[in-house]
Amino acid sequence: MSAPGVLSFTQQGWEQVLAKAKRSVVYLDAACAESLHWGCESPRLLRAVGVPACHLREFEPDALGGGAEQPKAVFVLSGLLKGRIVETLRDIIRRSHFQYCVVVTAVSHAVHLTANHVPAAAAAELEGQQPVFEQLEEKLCEWMGSMNYTAEVLHVPLLLAPAAPHLALTPAFASLFPLLPQDVHLLNSARPDKRRLGSLGEVDAAALTPELLLQIRCLVSGLSSLCEHLGVREECFAVGSLSRVIAADLANYAPAKNRRKTAAGRASVVFVDRTLDLTGAVGHHGDNLVEKIISALPQLPGHTNDVMVNMAELTALHDVEENCNVVAPGCLAQANDTSAKALWEALLNTKHKEAVMEVRRHLVEAASREHLPIKMSMGRVTPGQLTSYIQLFRNNLKALMNHCGLLQLGLATAQTLKHPQSAKWDNFLAFERLLLQSIGESAMAVVLNQLLPLIKPSNQRTNDDYSPEELLILLIYVYSVTGEFTVDKDLGEAEEKVKKALAQVFCEESELSPLLQKITGCDSSINLTFHKSKIATDELFTSLRDIAGARNLMKQFKSVYVPGNHTHQASYKPLLKQIVEEIFNPERPDPVDIEHMSSGLTDLLKTGFSMFMKVSRPHPSDHPVLILFVVGGVTASEAKMVKDLVASLKPGTQVIVLSTRLLKPLNIPELLFATDRLHPDLGI
Repeated sequence: MSAPGVLSFTQQGWEQVLAKAKRSVVYLDAACAESLHWGCESPRLLRAVGVPACHLREFEPDALGGGAEQPKAVFVLSGLLKGRIVETLRDIIRRSHFQYCVVVTAVSHAVHLTANHVPAAAAAELEGQQPVFEQLEEKLCEWMGSMNYTAEVLHVPLLLAPAAPHLALTPAFASLFPLLPQDVHLLNSARPDKRRLGSLGEVDAAALTPELLLQIRCLVSGLSSLCEHLGVREECFAVGSLSRVIAADLANYAPAKNRRKTAAGRASVVFVDRTLDLTGAVGHHGDNLVEKIISALPQLPGHTNDVMVNMAELTALHDVEENCNVVAPGCLAQANDTSAKALWEALLNTKHKEAVMEVRRHLVEAASREHLPIKMSMGRVTPGQLTSYIQLFRNNLKALMNHCGLLQLGLATAQTLKHPQSAKWDNFLAFERLLLQSIGESAMAVVLNQLLPLIKPSNQRTNDDYSPEELLILLIYVYSVTGEFTVDKDLGEAEEKVKKALAQVFCEESELSPLLQKITGCDSSINLTFHKSKIATDELFTSLRDIAGARNLMKQFKSVYVPGNHTHQASYKPLLKQIVEEIFNPERPDPVDIEHMSSGLTDLLKTGFSMFMKVSRPHPSDHPVLILFVVGGVTASEAKMVKDLVASLKPGTQVIVLSTRLLKPLNIPELLFATDRLHPDLGI
C-alpha cells in the first residue's frame, strides 16, 4: 500500500460519507462538491446512493425538498453548523418528508465550541462529548416532525481538493488572502490608541477580527486532521504575518496534543504569505500548459480550480461555438480515469511543449487501441491536428466512453492553443522581460512611463491591446518585482499620469467587468464619473505601494529581483524557490525569515536555552515530510518547481504543496481588491 497522502486523506473522508448515502437525497455545498470532484468524482456518490433518479442537489436556501418517497437525506457541508447554514437546513427539512437526516460537517466539534464562545478550559473538560452536535440532532428531529425519527451529526474533514499527489487545494478557503499594510489601519480603527499596531509585523491572533480568526481555526481543524492521517507530529513554521497567525494556531491547537504524543512520524509545515511575492502569481514565465488552460477557458460554475471544456466537437451539432451550452461541459479533474489522470499529472509536471506532445501521444495511442483510422503526423502540434484526432471518436460510442477523460483534456488543450489568450500570453511574457531589464536600468518613473502608451480606451483597443484588468496585472507585476523604491517627484508625476489614464479608461468602458465594479464601487459604467474613477485609481495605487512594500519586514527574503550583468540578463527569482533553497541549505544556518512557532512550554524553553546553551532549534529540514502551504493561492508551475527542487536538494523527502486555490493571473487583482478580507462570510 502506498504511503498516506492528500488523495488517500480525501478518499477516506468521502468513504465515510458514501457509507451514509444509500437511498438518500444528498445535498452538497460548493466547497464539498469541489472536494468530491477532484477526490473521487460524483459518479461514485451516485452509485453509493443507488437509485436511478438523480438525488444530488446543491445546498442552498431554494433547494428542492424531499418528496414522500424520499425519507432519507444526507447534507455534506464545508462550514460551521451555525447561523444561515442552520437556517437553510431547517427550511429544507421542514418542506420535506424526511425521517432520517445525516449532517456531515468538515469542521471539528472543537471549533464549533470556539464558535459558540465556550472557554478553552470548559472545552477541555468536554473531551469525548459533542454537545453542539447533539443539540443539533434534537433540532433535526424536531424539524422532521417527530423525536422518534433518526438524526446524526458528524465531523468528516473534507478539507482538500487533491489536484495531484504533490498538490492539493482548499476550496472552502479560496478567498483567504494575506493582509496588506492598509488592513492594519482598518484593524487599528477598532483598537484603543494605546494598543494600536505599528505594522503588519505586530499583527497577532488577538488583533484579527473574530470572523477571520474563526476562518483560520476552521482551516487549522482540517490541517490537524490531515497530519493525523499522515501519522505525523508537525513542527510549524511561517514566512509572513498572516502565516505566522495560522502556524501559531496549528502549533497550539489543543485537540491535536494527544494526537502528537502518539504520532510515529514527523513533518515540517511551512506557511507562506502569497503577498510577499505576487510576481509569480501574475507573471507569464511559468511555461506550463495547465496555467494557460485555466487562464484561457471559462471557470466551471461553482468551482475555483477547474474550467469548462466545450464538448460540442464530439457531437453532431454543426455550430460548435453557438451550441457549447447545449452539451454538458468537460473539465480537467479526472479522478476515476487512470489514463486521463496520468496525462493530467504529466501536464502539471512538464513544460508546455512536452505537455502538448504528450496530449498528442495519448490521443494517438487511444485511437490505435480502438482501431480508429488515425493518420500519424510528426513535428509541431497544432490545435487543428488535435481536434482531427478527437473527432475520430465522435461516432464510436464505445471508444468515446472508454476515453472520455482523455478527450476532455485533449479538447481543453486544443481550445487553449487556438484561444486568443494564448497569443496574448506570449505578448505578456515579452513585455515582462522588457520590464525586468528596465527596472535594473531605470528609475520606477521611467518604467511607469513605458506602460502609459498601453493604456487605451475600449474604442481604440484591438485584440492585441491590454484590457483594464490586464493592465492591473502588469502594474501588480511591476510593483511586486520592484519591491522597495524611493518615492520622488518624478515617480509621483508618473503615477499621477497612469492614474488619470486608467481612470479615463474605466469611465469609457461600455460595460464594467465584475472586477472593475468592485474597484470603482459602481455596478454600471453609466454611473461612473471621472471623479469616482479617479478616487478608485488613487486607492488602487495605495494597494500597489503596499504590494511593493510587502517584503519590508523580511531580513533575508527582501528581493525577488536579480539584476543583470554583462553575462546574464536581469531575472526574477521566486520567493518559494528562495525559501526551499534556504530550508535545504547544507550548512543549516538558523533560518532568519522562516519563523518557528512554538507549541508549548517545552518548545519555548528550548528556544530560550538555545540563546546561551548548545540546544538545537527546530529546523524545517529536520523531518522526512515537508508540507508547504501558500496562503492566497499557488500556480501550477510553482507547485512543480517546489516538487522538483526538493527532489534535487534532498532526495527522499516527501513534499506536499497545499494552497487555498490554483491561481491564474486574473485571480490576484480579484483577491487583492476583495472587500471582505478581514470579515469573511462564514455563513453564520
